Amino acid sequence: MRYSLDFNWLWDGMAALAYGAGTTLALTVSTSVLGIVLSILGAAARRGPYPWLRKLVGLYVEIMRNTPFLVQLFFIFFGLPSLGIRLDPITAAVLAMTLNMAAYTIEVVGAGLDAIPRGQKEAAQALGLRPRLVFFKIILPQAIAIIFPALTSQIIIMMLESAVVSQISVRELAQEADLLQSRTFRSFETYLVATLIYLSMSAALRRLLFAGKRRFLGAGLA
Repeated sequence: MRYSLDFNWLWDGMAALAYGAGTTLALTVSTSVLGIVLSILGAAARRGPYPWLRKLVGLYVEIMRNTPFLVQLFFIFFGLPSLGIRLDPITAAVLAMTLNMAAYTIEVVGAGLDAIPRGQKEAAQALGLRPRLVFFKIILPQAIAIIFPALTSQIIIMMLESAVVSQISVRELAQEADLLQSRTFRSFETYLVATLIYLSMSAALRRLLFAGKRRFLGAGLA
């Protein structure tokens, strides 16, 4: 069977693909920021003095890490309206992605916190620094620097998994590509272009994050 490639549709479809790529990046940035903040709080809580809070965070991590992201998304978007909580697709997508990412990065951030010698915390407190200041000024920056490669990988994974939110009609890149191929009937070319866009965004985001790491957390990156 002979197949002739045809990209004549691409010029008319570029605006839709650009919009979808922009939505994917916006979802990735917003959920990464929110997810990392939640993961820092969660990792600190798991190492805090309250047993009930440690168990609660541990239960949350187990539930989120042992259920499919698609089910979590459907539960939030289709399940919560049964309780009177209705969310628009974008809000539901951000919430689902944030909760999912936080569950994974709580363990990553926790590993970084555990890697910091306890003597540093004790020395800082001996100098009269408050525990909260010790955590945010001394312990957390070092932990972030240690786990940065793993954290970057998790952000990239979440960006790629954002394609799942097309199932609730969020017009991100995968959704726009699907709409285009249904109009042009050029499935091979459409998904080839979408794949190349995802590859470009992943490479660019990784380089941007590593450049930010060198700028704000210092060098020493492999």
